[in-house]
Parts: sequence; C-alpha cells; structure tokens
Amino acid sequence: MSSPFKVLTIGDAMITLNPAVKGPLRYVTQFERKVGGAELNFAIGCARLGLGSKWISRLGEDEFGRVIYNFARGEGVDVSGVNFVSGCPTSLNIKEINEDGSGKTFYYRYNSPILTLTPDMIQEEQFENVDLVHLTGVFLAIDPKNIEIAAKVIEAAKQKKIPISFDPNIRLKLWSIEEARRAYKEILPHVDILLTGLEEIRLISGMEEEDELALFAREYGIRDLVLKDGANGSKLFRDGDWTRAESFRVTPVDTVGAGDGFDAGYIYGWLNGFSKERLLQFANGVGALVTTVSGDNEGLPYLNEVNAFINNDLIVER
Repeated sequence: MSSPFKVLTIGDAMITLNPAVKGPLRYVTQFERKVGGAELNFAIGCARLGLGSKWISRLGEDEFGRVIYNFARGEGVDVSGVNFVSGCPTSLNIKEINEDGSGKTFYYRYNSPILTLTPDMIQEEQFENVDLVHLTGVFLAIDPKNIEIAAKVIEAAKQKKIPISFDPNIRLKLWSIEEARRAYKEILPHVDILLTGLEEIRLISGMEEEDELALFAREYGIRDLVLKDGANGSKLFRDGDWTRAESFRVTPVDTVGAGDGFDAGYIYGWLNGFSKERLLQFANGVGALVTTVSGDNEGLPYLNEVNAFINNDLIVER
C-alpha cells in the first residue's frame, strides 16, 4: 500500500564489490557486483515501504553508471534529478566482511561524478510535492562545496516549510572529525530530525549523558533527537522526554546499510504520524531486517515484511 508522502535526498552512489568469502581482502579473489551509497539506500528503503522517493545525484556516463541508474529506477525511486557525466568514472567501494557480520569499506571515488554538482543546479521545482528532505554527512564529506549545496537545499526546503532530517553518518576516511564538526554546526540549526548513532553523537558533541544530549537538542532546536545503538536498541528525545525501544534479536549477516534502513523506517513512521513508541519499534524492525541479508540495500524490507516481523506473524511462502 503506497503512502501519499514523498521524500527527497541528495548524494553519491557507488558500485559495491562484495567479497565472495569472509575475512581479510588480501585473501579474497572473487567479488559480487552490487549497488550502494547511504542516500540511495535511504531512497530505496523509503520506496520499498511505499513512500514516494526522489534522489538527486550524478553518475558516470559509463556502464556502472547505467547499472546504478537502472537499479534505482527499478526500485521505484524518482531519478529525474540524476544526470550522467562524461569523463568522471562512477565511484566504487570494496567491502571486507568479517565472520561476525562487521567489516570495513574501501572507497575508490577520485574524480567522482558527484563533484560536478554545483549549488546553482538545485532548483525550486525539484521540491514540488516533497514532504521531507533527508541529508547525510557522507554527501557533505565528499567535497567542501557540498556544504554550500546542502545550504541551498535547506533554503529551498525552508521556503516551502519542508522538514529536514539529517544523519551525520560520519566517514572519517573522507574527512577529519574537526572538519565534520564545523560542517555540522552549519547544518544542525536547520534540522528537525537528527538520526545519529550513539558513538557519532559522542564524537560530534562530546556528550553522552541524557541530560547533556537534551540540552544539545534544545540548543539547536532539534524536534526529534534519535539515537541508534544497534543491538542495544534506540531512543528518542522529543518534547522534553526520552522514549526507548529494545532491539529485535536477529543473527546479523552484514551490518552495512542498517542505519540507512532505520532512517527510512523512522521517516516513514514520522510522516504517517506514528506514536513515539511505535516509531522506534518500526525503525528498529527495519534496521534489524537489513542486517539479515548480505548487501547494502538487499535486505531493506517492504511494508508487509516489517509489520509481519514486528508482530511475529507468519508469512505464507507457498
């Protein structure tokens, strides 16, 4: 069942090369080609839940660029804001996956097509019929001018009274924590929903106690401060109170993309007016399901799958 709401996000996408076996990359000889990228994962997650989903990006005018474009379009993502760029190869990342599902990511994104995106390319008409804009720190980290682009996006959203969600999604392989903090200080005063990992908020603010984080949220005018803490569950600070939800017990296969799935689940529930408790439960459910499948977005569930998982319903397969 589709939702009347539509989200917009902006950012890079990459071809992901997943190892055929687990362990150190130096021992891996075969890889499986997949598609990844934080913002695209979010867009796909929203689309699978039934939200209208629009993605602004740039791809290389090459075979890998076509793979990503066709994949996103096939998932129901609006790709009218995606253009091909000649002379800029589509970005790659290669994953290393450990036996416990954790891993590392190695990026190959020199001269990325997303670098050709400039602030003047953000147009007012791109925000028509959009109900929420989602930004991440990955896009900000790729190039210094992307902070200007994000500012243009924020300006356009605020003119139309469109709320903004933000996931810091810290990538210290792309920039230093000092650079990240400076960028976030420009973004956070405009953020309505902050979706962050517990370790990330410690790095950003130097805080971890609930009373300190409550002051942090009030200082920046953040309506929803959402803390993702993996197997420890999640919690939300809103209207002066904390709400908590336990995680779902699953056997993780690949944890990459779980945070993006959580974000999609939270935004779906937020737009559809879920209670605070149900919001966290639903987002936890989406994030948990993502970890049970190998790949950045293959495990992103459809709405009926999330509801069945949360309610412990039996899905008849045959």
